[in-house]
Amino acid sequence: MGAEEALEFADRLVFVKTGRHLEQPQRIIFSDLWQDQRKTYDDIAKSCAYSSVYLKEVGAALWQLLSEVLGEKITKGSFQSAVERCKQQYGNNSASIELTNGVRSGIDSNFLGRDREIAELHNIINSGAKVILIQAEGGVGKTTLARKYFKAQNFDFVLELWMATEIQNLTPVESVVEEWLRRDFNEEPGRDFGINLERLRRKLRNQSLKIGVFIDNLETALEKNGKFLESRRPYVELLRVLSDSDVHSVTLVTSRERLRESSLEVHLYSLEGLDEQVWQQFFSSRNINCNSTVLNEMCKAYGGNAKAMQILRGAIFTDFQGDIDAYWQENSRDLLIERELKDLVASQFNRLQQIDLEAYRLLCRLGCYRYQDIPSVPIEGILCLLWDVPEQQRRRVIKALQDLSLIEAKKGQYWLHPVIRDEAIGRLRLVSEEWELVNRKAADFWTQIITEVENTTDALSALEAFYHFLEINDLEQAGGVILYRRDNKQKITLPLGSSFYQLGLIQKIISVITQIIDNISCHDQRSRLYNILGYSYRLIGRLSTALECHEESRIIVDKFELNILKISPLFNIGLCKMELWELEEAKLFFNSVCSIVEQTETSYEYIVYSECCLAFINSCLELTEEAFSLAEKVETAMSTTKLTAWGTGYNLLFLCFTYKNLGNIPKSFELCERAILYAEENHFAQVKAKAISCLGELYREQQEFEKSLLHHLESIKILDKIGAKCDLAEAYYQLALTNHKKGEVNQSRENFESAIALFHEMQAPKQIEKVQTAMDAFINNQP
Repeated sequence: MGAEEALEFADRLVFVKTGRHLEQPQRIIFSDLWQDQRKTYDDIAKSCAYSSVYLKEVGAALWQLLSEVLGEKITKGSFQSAVERCKQQYGNNSASIELTNGVRSGIDSNFLGRDREIAELHNIINSGAKVILIQAEGGVGKTTLARKYFKAQNFDFVLELWMATEIQNLTPVESVVEEWLRRDFNEEPGRDFGINLERLRRKLRNQSLKIGVFIDNLETALEKNGKFLESRRPYVELLRVLSDSDVHSVTLVTSRERLRESSLEVHLYSLEGLDEQVWQQFFSSRNINCNSTVLNEMCKAYGGNAKAMQILRGAIFTDFQGDIDAYWQENSRDLLIERELKDLVASQFNRLQQIDLEAYRLLCRLGCYRYQDIPSVPIEGILCLLWDVPEQQRRRVIKALQDLSLIEAKKGQYWLHPVIRDEAIGRLRLVSEEWELVNRKAADFWTQIITEVENTTDALSALEAFYHFLEINDLEQAGGVILYRRDNKQKITLPLGSSFYQLGLIQKIISVITQIIDNISCHDQRSRLYNILGYSYRLIGRLSTALECHEESRIIVDKFELNILKISPLFNIGLCKMELWELEEAKLFFNSVCSIVEQTETSYEYIVYSECCLAFINSCLELTEEAFSLAEKVETAMSTTKLTAWGTGYNLLFLCFTYKNLGNIPKSFELCERAILYAEENHFAQVKAKAISCLGELYREQQEFEKSLLHHLESIKILDKIGAKCDLAEAYYQLALTNHKKGEVNQSRENFESAIALFHEMQAPKQIEKVQTAMDAFINNQP
């Protein structure tokens, strides 16, 4: 076989294996030495533009590459015979090259030797277990085993929860359940955790779907005795649902520590390390000589740890050119058999620091990311941490970490194994200047990459900047993240916090604001945060807490003369008062808003919002002339004033009720239909439900009781689903009125009592009085 034919054959082998062709210096060395193996690198250098020193380095890399491709040790003296043997094996069939190499490179290095464990898990589940906790030290392969089981058993889909590695970063379980309902079941969650859990339970009882639940790294939420931390006790309720004997789901939980909650039925499955045979298979597939006796010693020293196996392979291949004996001779005294994976990771970090300082710095810096709500980072998030590396070298640094199995990657997304992140973040924190700078760079990345908030992923990604500023105790900047304005789906610019409650992420935004608000020194910022917090509390029915927040915002505005912020707290207090049915007080606040807007000549949309609320209140107080006048004025203003989609939806809604109260039934019908259509277009379930309830009232006025009841029940179903307590209580009240008019006295009484119970939960005495008065009047008028 001539040099040219041999070169093309070897190049094809390399391409099939690596996806890359041989580079020009490699081709020169291959061809020259094929023709005359007695040549030295000095001889080759004389006939080309490369130095002998450079060619020697290229040659060493070429022999290593061919060793990997051909599956045997290749040297300058042996490469020709090895290539010829390979050529004889394949003949002229290039397709067989691709097939054989595809099989060789197709070994799943992340999952070897676990067939027995898969079978055991299957038997445990068949015996009735609903929740299995896979317990082992870090890196043994708990996560990989769980994922492989779900894949092997062909689940329809898997609900996932990646627990943070630090307590302060743990996601509230309320947010987790909300996200599962929204993302995986396409169901808008309610605002009550108990309701959402029951909704999840019903979903998991569905026998037509094979649903898996995967909770990874539970140990962060556990205290030393194996019980949940006091602040994370709601996780007990989630596991109680998942372990219900009637659900048809399978839950796999991974943890380094045992769970010891006596009230939960959780099957413990202790996972052991891989055996020597699996280690031998793994290293052999990576072209590292595994016939040496040291392999058995290494496997025992690291307890068969799967992640250790991968990291060792990177160190042996990169640092010792695949010489496993040389590696063990240098490192065996540093690693004892009882030593945990963290020690191994620390050792690998130290080696990386010595041989590739840029890659080491990047690895430590990558520890700043949480990999939790957003479990991976795009390439831009990696590149931004390489500010001190020349741009043309940055991807090389990333590739170096991939080759050493120190960074995980898939489809352009990157993340760290939790154990590796622990070491990375620990080292990063030791250098305070670096720690602060890295977190600021990461925060800037999240802020810049998310330009619009159209869905929950956008919102959660943008919020990542908050956690970076929280880590460096820059609370002003953390608050600024929540207040940073972006366009939404309707191209209306909103603070991130407002986007959160409009997207239904209410528990999450409450959680983050309450972490910082008491320590915010900027008065402007603190006032705005209190308004967002209060609005969120109002939406989940915590009206007294909402009022406290808005009052606090108002105090700050008045004390520090923040005149530009006067409108929001007044308007929001008015909304709370209206929900509490304290109508006269609500009027005072809405009128104050209108006066301030007229004086300052800013925020004209708040006049439209306030006058719409005033029209509704006046119609309830039977101030007919004032109500008519304001309603007509609002209708005109809505066509000339730029309103948010949220504001438009509620304006249509309050106009429905206003005209209904004023007796203009056809007009109210028309507005109800418009409100429902608008709500459906913008996915405003609450607006739609309230408009449907109004239709029920309109049909009652027309004595069409069956239609009325159907609409009330439909409204109640939606409102109960999303947990809108105030509106749900009102819907029960209206249902009671319809049932009474229809003559269903007992049913009417039950509806009244349901409304009173809900208003009692919200501490709304005026609402209770309204319902109680109506109920007493009907009872007293009975024959």
